[in-house]
Amino acid sequence: MLDLIKSRKSVRKYSETHIPDEDLRKVLEAGRLAPSWMNVQSWKFILVKSQENKDLLSELSIGQAHVKNADALIVCVANMDAWENAKITHIKNPALNPALQGDDGLKIRTLEQLIYPISYMMLEAESLNIRSCIIGALGNEITGIEPDVYKKVKEKLGLGENQILSTIIALGYEAEHTETTKNRKPFDEVVSLEKIGAKF
Repeated sequence: MLDLIKSRKSVRKYSETHIPDEDLRKVLEAGRLAPSWMNVQSWKFILVKSQENKDLLSELSIGQAHVKNADALIVCVANMDAWENAKITHIKNPALNPALQGDDGLKIRTLEQLIYPISYMMLEAESLNIRSCIIGALGNEITGIEPDVYKKVKEKLGLGENQILSTIIALGYEAEHTETTKNRKPFDEVVSLEKIGAKF
C-alpha cells in the first residue's frame, strides 16, 4: 500500500481510452466502504460520464480543462441531512452528534467525513492504473463563486438544499507517462513523538 501511495500523482492530461464500467464500480465501491464516524455515511457519489455534464462541471470549476477532458468524474457530495436520518438524535453529547454543534460544526464534520472515501477512491483508481486529480477549486456554498452555475449544477444533478458539492475526482488513463517525484516535507518536520518537535 505504501508503494501505491508513493506512486500516485495528480494527472491532468488523459487519453481517449474509456475506463471499463466494472473498474469504475470498483472505485466507487472503495468509497462506499470507507470509514464513517458513527457509521453515518454522510456522503453521496455521482458518476458523471456525459460530455454535457462534464462541460458544466468544468464551468463550475473555473474552466479547468481536465474536468471536461477526463473520461469520467466522481462528484462527491456532503449530505448534511445524513445525521438526522442516522437515528442518532437521542445522543445529546455534541462531540458525538454534530447536529448539536450548530450549522458551522455540522458543515465541518460532514465535509470532514468525505476525506475518507475520496482517499479510498483515488487509491483504488491508482491500483487499477486509472489516474486521478482532485478538484477543489469550484463553486459551492463554501467558496461562494459561480453561484448561477452552481445552482444549475445542483438542479441538473438532483442535489437537495442540504447537499453540498464538495469535491470532484477526475479520472482517466494518462495520455503521456511522465516521471514525477513527490515533493513532501521531511518526515521529522511533520511527525513528532508525544509533542510537537520531538523526534520519533
